[in-house]
Formats: sequence, structure tokens, C-alpha cells
Amino acid sequence: MNSRPRKHSLTLRGHRTSVSLEDPFWLAFRQIASRTGRPINELAAEIDETRGADCGLASAIRLFVLRDLQSRLFAQD
Repeated sequence: MNSRPRKHSLTLRGHRTSVSLEDPFWLAFRQIASRTGRPINELAAEIDETRGADCGLASAIRLFVLRDLQSRLFAQD
């Protein structure tokens, strides 16, 4: 996997945007979308709507992936 950010296009509520994430984050983000039965664009739009003005979308997605992982790890304890 490539450790450099890779740009992908997303559609958020009809608006096209590009997001740059490292491959492991793209993979985990797609897995979360699949596991929850939601399209990746819908999930990204939800994250976009809840992020603060001081947080970019790519950072918000990374934090979402991290929180998802942490919640599943801590749930196993």
C-alpha cells in the first residue's frame, strides 16, 4: 500500500469534491461503509455535516476511522 495520500472524488449532497487520504484510510473507510450498509458518499456527507469549521474533511474522515476502530477494540475488552 502507498503511504502517500491519494486523491479520490466524492459526491456530497450533489456537490463533487476531492479528498486525499492514505491507502489504509481509504480501505478502512470503505470497509466501514460496507459494514454499515451505506454508500461511501453518504457516509462522507454525514461526516462533512458534523465536522467543525476548523477541521478539514480528510482529517474528519481519518478521525472517524480512528474512532470506529477504537470503539470496536474497546468493545472487545
